[in-house]
Amino acid sequence: MRKIAILGSTGSIGRQCLSVVESLPAQFSVVALAAGENLEQLATQVLRHRPQLVSVADATRADQLAARLRSASGSQRIDALPEVSWGSKGLEAVATHCEADMVVSAAVGVVGLEATYAAVRHGKQVALSNKEVLVAAGEMVMAAARASRVELLPVDSEHNAIHQCLRSGEHHEVRRLVLTASGGPFRKTPLSRLATATPEQALAHPNWRMGQRITIDSATLMNKGFEVIEAHWLFGMRLDQIEVVIHPQSTVHSMVEFVDGSILAQLGATDMRVPIQYALTYPQRVASNGCQLDWAALRRLDFDKVSSRRFPCLGLAREALRQGGALPCALNAADEVAVSAFLERRLPFSGIAQVIERVLERMPRLPFAEIGDVLAADAEARRLAREEVARLGFKTLTAP
Repeated sequence: MRKIAILGSTGSIGRQCLSVVESLPAQFSVVALAAGENLEQLATQVLRHRPQLVSVADATRADQLAARLRSASGSQRIDALPEVSWGSKGLEAVATHCEADMVVSAAVGVVGLEATYAAVRHGKQVALSNKEVLVAAGEMVMAAARASRVELLPVDSEHNAIHQCLRSGEHHEVRRLVLTASGGPFRKTPLSRLATATPEQALAHPNWRMGQRITIDSATLMNKGFEVIEAHWLFGMRLDQIEVVIHPQSTVHSMVEFVDGSILAQLGATDMRVPIQYALTYPQRVASNGCQLDWAALRRLDFDKVSSRRFPCLGLAREALRQGGALPCALNAADEVAVSAFLERRLPFSGIAQVIERVLERMPRLPFAEIGDVLAADAEARRLAREEVARLGFKTLTAP
């Protein structure tokens, strides 16, 4: 039985991970959970899965969670309540729990970086969903993984697809990786109308149901920019070996082209439980958890080039990776600030790319020596991004 620790258990990926665990009770047990502020959801998870350790955002919430669990323990006759921790130390304690065989890194944002890095250095196998880990600190994290002789197993559907396809060939046999992008809700929107796109329109993704930030990143295609950076580190491919194509059906999750012209593609339902189960059970495959591709509905597969005018964020991400150093970290931080301002109606949709571009121009080109350098660069990029949002002078927009 594989013992699991989850960073970000109350988020979308964390909840679906626990759904997979529940569908395969003979395969997994949960030994530690970390979440932020959703105490009600976390308490339900704790009572269901009985972890030994649980962590929350801060001391106040830790006390509140402990009180909830004590109150529930009497009616449910729970023999032993978990240890409750909090903050960055609590996250790291979950990530390095002595009994955990695998750590699912699904915490949103840079908050999960230090804990995931600690898990890797402790030799834990990591199922990786947190983009910031490799976008902000890919070189350091992968160096630690090589030193600890552990593999990072991608949970995101695109990298998970590539991981599966790469099992059919050697590294030197690969010509290129092809990441697919749905194109989001604005794939066919006239360019003249993008500047006035509303948060409601940007959040209306045609295929996937995700958190707000990643949905906006899908609308700008910044999510593919992040995935290009991740693919570079995960699979050891050069920037010119990683391509993005528009595929509106989201049925082909990604492809690998080999030097002999063969192309392997991974297809599947638009259900994150499929890549999650693959990562949790790797290197074995177990019976499906009920996620099946509807072949009757699969009538066509379309592919198209990415428009740099429509999706400038993808180009910004590629340039940040090309220059390296602190720029990928700054890219992520600036995007988070800009997306937040857009959702709060303080920035138009087109302003997201403008803020990111200005931050990359202003960011010092410094290499990283330790995780503290990454966190300092993240903080500086956020400061610059807030300045750019204010400088652009967009007034708060009213809801339609």
